[in-house]
This record gives sequence, structure tokens and C-alpha cells, in this order.
Amino acid sequence: MLKALEDTDRLAALLKALGDPIRLRILSLLAEHELSVGELSRALGLAQSRVSNHLRVIREFDLLRQRRVGTSHFLQLAIGAVESAGSSEQDGLGPALWAALRPGLEGTREIAEDLARLRVVLDERRQKSRDFFDRVAGEWETIGVDFASGQARQRVAASFLAPELVIADLGCGTGYVAQAFLGLCARVICVDRSLGMLDQARKRLEPTPAGTSIELRPGELDSLPIADDEVDGAVCAMVLHHLSDPLPCLDEVFRIVRPGGTAVILELAPHRQEWMHEQLGDQHLGLDSSFVAGRLERAGFVDLSLEIVDDQYRPSPEGAASEEGEEALPLYIVRGRVPRDA
Repeated sequence: MLKALEDTDRLAALLKALGDPIRLRILSLLAEHELSVGELSRALGLAQSRVSNHLRVIREFDLLRQRRVGTSHFLQLAIGAVESAGSSEQDGLGPALWAALRPGLEGTREIAEDLARLRVVLDERRQKSRDFFDRVAGEWETIGVDFASGQARQRVAASFLAPELVIADLGCGTGYVAQAFLGLCARVICVDRSLGMLDQARKRLEPTPAGTSIELRPGELDSLPIADDEVDGAVCAMVLHHLSDPLPCLDEVFRIVRPGGTAVILELAPHRQEWMHEQLGDQHLGLDSSFVAGRLERAGFVDLSLEIVDDQYRPSPEGAASEEGEEALPLYIVRGRVPRDA
């Protein structure tokens, strides 16, 4: 039963807001994916100013969440609105009404056309990301891989120590973390969307020590080129803050790790280095450890643990002097296990 609103005028305004076909299309797209206002406009095939006017109405009813990346604003349907009308996060009629309306919208011609355009928009976004990392791959060792002691890499490797293990390094970049596994496990599968990064990883990791084979596989983190239950463990080191939402990646990690296996996430704590959006391709200025743990749990992992790492990430803005603008950013590791009966 829907919870009544004390203010009938607000209820009427909500019904009017949800009664507009363009707003229903907007909500349907944002239920599928987090999008910038520009991306949303392209997926709808409408002028950005027109979409912004509709968003202004929708924002009044707690149906949207927004975050800023540089000069862009990204929107998504609030979790409570997507998952359940009775959610503690969104205790109101707006989420409940949307949950009731959404099934009737699926399969309509307008929504199908919007989703087709959305696929094009997301493909272009992925290509832009690949192009960025291809462009900076040769310089990444100087602009994106500078740590105080290297202990974070070693702590990730130590999470798996067993010579027969197969480990996946996801978003491997230039192979900085994978290098720590050489000689410690049977096989390391390195995955990255950027061919330029994989080429740099090949240079770093060859020749490999006896007993460890290296496989370099190009692929997207939300559609990993790894079979179900193929690996004993997977690591995402300094990767999730490059993703708009880490959940699709973590769902894939859960799929590829065998029952009883481990996922290890090395991440930056929240910080204020805005220049990292543009120069390092960061989608988030760090991630709260509780958010990462929550996403791991939502993907299906159990026995979660957090470790504050005695290491720091020390990137420098492009063009800065050797010590100028350098910031020591704290790191942490979150671990989770795939249930043995999964």
C-alpha cells in the first residue's frame, strides 16, 4: 500500500511530473545507467536545454542522485527508487510510483529507441576512455604510477600466496601489480581495455620467472574475457575510481572467481585533487571504503575485511616541479570471499 502524503498539492504535482512522456523516458534511461546531462540528451535525441528543464521538475521528488566530475554532472535513478518503494533510503511516494510505472514502460517503441541510442552513447564513452589510456600509456609510469614504498602492491600479492593459484589482475595498466605475483603463483591473467597499457605490461612482465605464466587479455571490466570460476582470486588495484559505478565490474569478478576464492580491492580514500579527473582519467576523487565494501557485498561476496595500507599514492599534476603540488594520498584494501556453496 502506498504511503499517503500529507500535502495533496504535492501529490498532484508528483503525478503531473510522472505523467509527462519525456520524463518517463528520462527515468527509464537513468534506471539503466548513470549518464551526464549531455549523454542523456543524445540518448533521448533531444536538445540539452529541453532535457534540463525536465530534470529540474524531476529533481523536486528525490528520484535522482547527482555527482560532479570536473565540469560535468552525472545523474542516476536513486537506489531506493530502483530497488524498492519501501527502501529506508527513499521513504516516499515518488519511488513507489516509479516502481509501479516502470514495468509498463518496458518494451514500448520510444523506450526501445532510446535504449538503442544509449548503447551508441556508452560505446562512444568506452572508446573515449580507451583512447585516453592508449594516449597516456607510454607516460603512465611517470604520471600515474608513483607510490611511496610499494608496500600496497606487496600486500595485494600477499593476499594470495600459494604457488598453484590462478590470479586475475583486472585493469592491470602497465603491470605494476601483476609484477608482484611473478614467481608466487602458477598463472596471472592481466585484463585491460587499453591495448597501449597491455603493450606496456608485456614489456614489464617479460621475461617471466619460471613457474608463473602471464596472459594478457584485452577486454572491458563489465564484460571480462575470463570464463566462469576460472581464477582463484582477482585484484582490482586503483581501478574502481576510474569507473562511474563499480558494481557491474564486481558482478563480473564474482562470476570469474571460484567458490572459496578471494577478491582484493586496492583503492584511494576520498581526496580533493580535482586535477586527477582530467589528467589521470579519474571518475571519482577516491572512494569511501564502506561504499566499496557495500558494493562487494551486493555483488555476493562474504567475509569482508578492511585494511588501511601503510603506503601512499603520490601523483603530481602535469607540468609541476618535482615536489610542487605533490600530494600523499592514503590507500586501503577491502577483501571479500566468494561463498563456498556459490
